[in-house]
Amino acid sequence: MSIIDNFSVIQKNIAESAKLSCRNPNEIQIIAVSKNFSSETIQEAVNLGIKIFGENRVQETKKKFPLITGAYSLHMIGHLQSNKAKDAVKLFEVIHSIDKIETAEKVNREAAKINKKQKILIQINSSGEKTKSGIFPENTLNIIEAVADMQNMEILGLMTMAPFTDDEDTIRRSFRLTRELLNSVNLKLGLNLKELSMGMSSDYRIAIEEGATMVRIGTAIFGKRNYQ
Repeated sequence: MSIIDNFSVIQKNIAESAKLSCRNPNEIQIIAVSKNFSSETIQEAVNLGIKIFGENRVQETKKKFPLITGAYSLHMIGHLQSNKAKDAVKLFEVIHSIDKIETAEKVNREAAKINKKQKILIQINSSGEKTKSGIFPENTLNIIEAVADMQNMEILGLMTMAPFTDDEDTIRRSFRLTRELLNSVNLKLGLNLKELSMGMSSDYRIAIEEGATMVRIGTAIFGKRNYQ
């Protein structure tokens, strides 16, 4: 199927999952994950009306997106190294992957230089896997309190990645923990953070059932990646 056909199927699935959870599907953003796809493929997606793209690497984004025309926004969904903060602030509307106070401080300084309020999410390691980025849940309050005091940062909510498993219950627990953590943070700190970036091509329907407001979908839209 074509990119737009795939996108339409995902929209239909999101609507069905949202209805099962008594949610409004319009509250859920699809982030088309375009890493490893060419600028030509991304331009086709923009021309078809897809508006939000997710990239993992600053350098790849710098090469591809100056070639793209039309209206779109960019989200950084991969791990952000602090030495890439300057470029990230210039490129991305939202950074999903803040997991260290030091990185947040660097992003805040770079945003101040260009008079920008950088939108971010705090990445949570909800699975406990050592191979994953993100802070452990028990450290969430500390980093949010620190970032909330930074003048050029706007915290939108939390992001997580489910464990690599076919066990739906394990995946669901990871998403549910993140949702409950967001509720707890809001209650304890008197905040109103709303965004939950959870779910990818293989598990976005579960994520929506557990409260996701942003789903990061690549292969289900664009097809298999060529990593060569």
